[in-house]
Amino acid sequence: MSDLAVTEIISALAVRLRQGSLAREAARLLQHALDEGMYHRVELTRDVHRRAEHLLLSLPETPLRAADALHLALATSARAASLASFDARLAAAARAVGLAVYPVC
Repeated sequence: MSDLAVTEIISALAVRLRQGSLAREAARLLQHALDEGMYHRVELTRDVHRRAEHLLLSLPETPLRAADALHLALATSARAASLASFDARLAAAARAVGLAVYPVC
């Protein structure tokens, strides 16, 4: 997991807080769990950016956004076997490069 992923998760939590569909205490607990280092962290390096740029150009049938390409590049550079995403476009790109995707929808 990258700091980019953590920031995007916190952004999603903030949306839920504003909508009133998530309690502030639940958001705090989730943020704390992410901060405790329960996941292997992958750094967003220059090489990861170059890999993301390659993916943007090499997957024309799956129109990735820059942040999605970075997530995918981080996963592949860490030699992950799977990727967790609720985003259909990112999930399709992950499958295209051989990653299992969870949740399976």
